[in-house]
Amino acid sequence: MSEQDLAGWNALEALARPSLKDLFGDSERLARYSTELELPGGPIRFDWSKTHLSPDVERVLGEIAGTMDLAGKREQLFAGARINNTEGRAAEHAAQRGVGSDASVEEAGALHARMRALVDAIHAGVLGEVKSLIHIGIGGSALGPALAIDALARESALVDVHVVSNIDGCALEAAMAACDPAATLIAVASKTFTTTETMTNAASALEWLRDGGVDDPYGRVVALTAAPEKAVEWGVDETRVLPFSETVGGRYSLWSSIGFPVALALGTQAFGEFLEGAAAIDRHFIEAPLDKNVIVRAAFADLYYTQARGCQTRAVFAYDERLRLLPDYLQQLEMESNGKRVTADGQPLARPSAPVTWGGVGTDAQHAVFQLLHQGTHLIPVDFLAVKVPGHDLDPAHHRILLSNCFAQGAALMAGKASDDGARAYPGDRPSATIFCDDLNPATLGALIAFHEHRTFVSAMLLGINPFDQFGVELGKAIAKQIESGGGEGFDPSTEALLAAAGIGE
Repeated sequence: MSEQDLAGWNALEALARPSLKDLFGDSERLARYSTELELPGGPIRFDWSKTHLSPDVERVLGEIAGTMDLAGKREQLFAGARINNTEGRAAEHAAQRGVGSDASVEEAGALHARMRALVDAIHAGVLGEVKSLIHIGIGGSALGPALAIDALARESALVDVHVVSNIDGCALEAAMAACDPAATLIAVASKTFTTTETMTNAASALEWLRDGGVDDPYGRVVALTAAPEKAVEWGVDETRVLPFSETVGGRYSLWSSIGFPVALALGTQAFGEFLEGAAAIDRHFIEAPLDKNVIVRAAFADLYYTQARGCQTRAVFAYDERLRLLPDYLQQLEMESNGKRVTADGQPLARPSAPVTWGGVGTDAQHAVFQLLHQGTHLIPVDFLAVKVPGHDLDPAHHRILLSNCFAQGAALMAGKASDDGARAYPGDRPSATIFCDDLNPATLGALIAFHEHRTFVSAMLLGINPFDQFGVELGKAIAKQIESGGGEGFDPSTEALLAAAGIGE
């Protein structure tokens, strides 16, 4: 970073640090930092008032945003420029939702039409009876589908979907045990169609089909990939290959044909609503001024805590069982995108990069980790997510208690409680933000995911890093392949001993 860039961050660190209680002395604070967006799936309230954002913090971060040309980078993102400079390509996940360059949006629409045709044919029985789908992928090819299906298809799935990512055979065995080979399809999701874990699981799934009496196992496979020629070479019929663009990164790929299991489980109309909800957030990000943009506001808070307050983690708690996988999804989105040590031009990063993203589900987490949040020595910003309409038909007391706990935790973190007994004293002044949805439906979930994608992008742009590559995951995988091929030699004594104890390489 240049001296000018560093000056902005130094100015941020030098700002006064009024308490949350003092900040709420401003009668306009709630109106300034809490915004309700009217979206296709219903309104979502984004409340950042219980963070330490202030006009001074926003002013300094706004100046940094100007220096780093956030507005220009935003324009490049949606125009299809090669913003992923280390890999020499664009990042066009928004085009999958209909927001981007005309050519990319048109291409995405054609690929979606191909996917819809296959999904509708399956629902119509063209491939015979299909009760189940085993979706095999890893990382972005699995986390997104797993989140969407768990959130939206618990009781109304048109096809029962099992998402398998782990190379540990226990995961695949559990999915296969729940399915009838004669009525099951296999989706193989891999951008390159070479991912070791995915292709190994796929081969075992084919063997299971064969052992289960399926005469043509490859005829039960759907390939989701940016390398369609490799899928055909592997044995998948071209009519069941659903391509997506090279400019769609793995952790941003749920909107592409990687969303096939979501469309199969929910129907193509619901998948369209999912895209529509995300597109509404895209339009807000593009059109809203930076000082009224809920995405920029969230990223500013994230940056304030990591850069000025030394916070090394950020916690996310979903007070809705249907969103229990969202913290896992955000871990990959944020830590794989922004867990970098160099800038986009290869220079050492002079500032902290992404915090560790972690979290869980309320109210379970209250009885596990909230002790540290309230009385530990770490300052940890917290996001709470909740939904007004419950996902069940039980006594309304269940949901009332759930929401009461969610809102109470944010209030308690902020207010604290004094006591002469140190063990019972709560320091307070601990920040939280709340995202409160009226309802959880395909459009709402799409909006939530897109919000976090762009939030991650804004943080990256202000730090000057590329959020669209992930070279850090490659080294360990390369060494594992070396070991598997019998070339694993010259390791440290500990690794050599572990390999010997496991009988690997003998």
